[in-house]
Amino acid sequence: MNKSFPRRTILQALGAGAAASLIGQPLIAATAEEIHIGGKLARISIRPVSRHTTRITIAEKLNLAQETSLDDGAVAATAVASTKNDQAAARDVLRVSISQNPLTFQIEDASQRTIQILKIGEQDGSVTFQLGGPIFGMGEGGPQFDRRGNVDRMRSGQGGYRLRTNGGRVPVQWLIGAAGWAMFIHQPPGNFDLTGAEGIFRAANADSPLPLDIFVVDASDPAAAMQEYARITGFPEMPPLWALGYQQSHRTLAGPDEILGIAKTFREKKLPCDTLIYLGTGFCPSGWNTDNGSFQFNPQVFPEPKKQIDQFHDLNFHIVLHDVILSRALRGTVHDPCALTRFDAEQVGCYWEAHRKDFALGVDGWWPDEGDPLGGPARLTRIRMFYEGPQLDRANERPFALHRNGYPGMQRYAPFLWSGDVYSTWETLRTHIPIGINTGLSGIPLWGTDTGGFVPTKEFTGELFVRWFQFSAFCPLFRGHGRDWKLRLPWGWNTGELGPNEITNYGDAVNPDPSELHNADVEPIRKKYLELRYRLLPYLYTAVRQSHETGMPIIRALWLHYQDDSAAALRGDEYLFGREILVAPVTEKSATTKAVYLPRDDWFDFWTEERRSGGHEVSREVDLATLPLYVRAGSIIPLGPVKQHTGEHSDEPMTLVIYPGADATYTLYEDDGATFNYRRGEWRKTTVSWDESAKTLRLNSTAGTKAVPKARPLLVRFAGQAATRKINFNGSRAEFRF
Repeated sequence: MNKSFPRRTILQALGAGAAASLIGQPLIAATAEEIHIGGKLARISIRPVSRHTTRITIAEKLNLAQETSLDDGAVAATAVASTKNDQAAARDVLRVSISQNPLTFQIEDASQRTIQILKIGEQDGSVTFQLGGPIFGMGEGGPQFDRRGNVDRMRSGQGGYRLRTNGGRVPVQWLIGAAGWAMFIHQPPGNFDLTGAEGIFRAANADSPLPLDIFVVDASDPAAAMQEYARITGFPEMPPLWALGYQQSHRTLAGPDEILGIAKTFREKKLPCDTLIYLGTGFCPSGWNTDNGSFQFNPQVFPEPKKQIDQFHDLNFHIVLHDVILSRALRGTVHDPCALTRFDAEQVGCYWEAHRKDFALGVDGWWPDEGDPLGGPARLTRIRMFYEGPQLDRANERPFALHRNGYPGMQRYAPFLWSGDVYSTWETLRTHIPIGINTGLSGIPLWGTDTGGFVPTKEFTGELFVRWFQFSAFCPLFRGHGRDWKLRLPWGWNTGELGPNEITNYGDAVNPDPSELHNADVEPIRKKYLELRYRLLPYLYTAVRQSHETGMPIIRALWLHYQDDSAAALRGDEYLFGREILVAPVTEKSATTKAVYLPRDDWFDFWTEERRSGGHEVSREVDLATLPLYVRAGSIIPLGPVKQHTGEHSDEPMTLVIYPGADATYTLYEDDGATFNYRRGEWRKTTVSWDESAKTLRLNSTAGTKAVPKARPLLVRFAGQAATRKINFNGSRAEFRF
């Protein structure tokens, strides 16, 4: 038997009324035969989530507990929110038809274009699906860039896949296909075989393939598909602005004079920096605390913690402490009371209580390390704890936490993610470009690496560090960290000293050649990119806001904006930083040129402002100080003044750089960068439009319910021209002719 049951037949069989009443409501599919999956009698539930997404769930028919098991925290409430009053949505939802032998779901859009065909194995619950082109997403790490051709076990943690070059693994069962489909397999955890003409998903536990919970998404518009993933798992939350500045990590500490001296050196040398991070003792001989898992300050380094933290604050630094969880399980929330008679290290309410006395001293954020033994939902529980816990004491202050593990839905709690203890090699740097892109395509926007790699090797030189630093300057997380930690300081490569030897008994780690420790080129190049990062913060912060509102990543695959360009779709060695800036990191030793693919459109070289046509590859000459950057013609880039930290006041006006050649529109987002007041409407958006034919610049501000646009001076410059024009914008609609 192979009888088809199209969606309209299912609706009639259910006795449904108006189709609109079914949006967001489950449809229990009736079939002519009983369905058995893995030997269990099963039922099918189909729930349209939006115009672009439908949810198919197969569960044991007589096992109501499986419905509860779907609530692991990954799926946001918006994924099941009803839109039953939206008549248009009811007409345009994806159509699902069902046939049997094998059990098959064919998903089509309103124009009858096939989105995806899923075939379910009755013996093992496996899911066979169409590929049709490059496959992206699937979380952080693993084989890169196009996921086809690989068997991915989706193992989580640093032991997941080639730690040395590919870093830690955060598997996310979200696949986005360049052929115009996407799919989130919420349950069960499993693995993917993408080596054949069709993809195959199998449950990790072959004896328990149910419940099977799949969201199928129309990805003909990549941006809309990313928004659908955010609808399913939650939109990214806003981090504090200071977390987007440079973060300097410390390891083995000599004493209080040293750590204060480093802070002062940043300011004396005018090297921008916002955050000082301190590793815990146990991971190094002398860290901020007394031992792993301890919340007691190391008296040899922090004899007067409150006074010392206040000193750092006076120098406008934020302080972040390394934290290791020793429990192998976590449950609950910070709002659950901790029993006074027994400390329960697995109960989040108890575990967070251990942080609060240090947090009360003025600590600004946390660096939760490890977590590999935790199950997926427990990892999400920990991430949520570091978001909600700080708000118990500072209710209107955005928290900061840097994690090494994750789970779908983590973006709802504004976590930063770094790629783990990778090795300092050129291959690692090359591999991390596509890793950053796929991590962004997996709904995790706030990502970065240990700049320079965590474990030194014979390849660890000033040149490799500079190239990695340039890449990190165009990642959301911009942090220097690793063994031989003093080389991570901007001035560290020209002191002649290595600092504490931190590679003893660490595998095949190798310290740099002593001749590398007199490299005078490193510090000025690092200063150049530190200052550029801070000038670009208005642009970056706007991209973060766009991610919050739309689910679009900050590091963007070229394919997201050029899906009809097959060459662009396959480029994993370059990316868009926001919408307007193309970044092509140099990842080859002693490189003098870099091959850069410019998608259709015209492009301006960021450094020379020479205009180039797109749709082909160009060869860009590079010296050590040059990271190839291109800006799309028809763009407007806001550049702020150089600052030593994000909170520094400056009277220097913002510069709007117009890249002409086409009409351009850019909407700058601003708020206080620190609180949740933006949720109450305290924000401003300034829309800047360039009319190419009329040579007219138009500005207009829109504000939230409480924010009032303020008059401000602005500088306007056109790419390719040195002259600037000062304009005064009072927040109301204005025009300026050029």
